[in-house]
Amino acid sequence: MTEPLQEMLLSLAAEAEPDTVSFGLAVTPAGELEAGIDAPDQAPVFSDVYLPEAPNSVSSVFGIDLSTPPQRTQGRFISHPRSGLEVTKRDDLHEVVFVAVPPWDDASIAAFDRAGRRHRLETVDAAANPDVPEPVNI
Repeated sequence: MTEPLQEMLLSLAAEAEPDTVSFGLAVTPAGELEAGIDAPDQAPVFSDVYLPEAPNSVSSVFGIDLSTPPQRTQGRFISHPRSGLEVTKRDDLHEVVFVAVPPWDDASIAAFDRAGRRHRLETVDAAANPDVPEPVNI
């Protein structure tokens, strides 16, 4: 995950407390990031967040943002202001689930797979390259 993305997600979670937040996250190939990182060019790095559209009844009931196509988000960030640093049965599962808890610092965020197994989270000092065109929906 890029450092700017992690900082933004933790900040949004802190601002929303005591409410939870949930955002879809997208990846950028490492070779397309502004800073060179020690990873293969095609290695996926979480770099972008999809902020939900205006709330609707389906997302309010089921906690899923149907306005973002699932294939565009390989991960999900979820805050747990009142529970532990783990995936719960209520979390919207993606390929990778990032969970954060108070005090909303670098030590209070972790990565998990769909089964709830914790994985190593590495942050990189990089950002999406502004010269790379954004994907266009047709």
